[in-house]
Amino acid sequence: MPRETDVARHLASYRAGERRLLAVPADLRARERFEDAAYTLCVLMGTRCGREAADTAENYLRPRTPQPTRAAPRSAGTRARPAHHTT
Repeated sequence: MPRETDVARHLASYRAGERRLLAVPADLRARERFEDAAYTLCVLMGTRCGREAADTAENYLRPRTPQPTRAAPRSAGTRARPAHHTT
């Protein structure tokens, strides 16, 4: 797995390129930088699409909360049901 600092840096580059390209769609240099950032992020995250790579990177960087442990079921106070007998 890649280091979180590398993922964060490349994700920031991708997002900055995305904003630049949206601001000036005809700027070929902005498009080239964005495509380079998308490609790098794809390689880093193991995806084939820039948008998917960005989503994967964001999930990778999301803080992980520990899962609560499940308590063992209580056995005190429970009684077995009586068996039904037919006569």
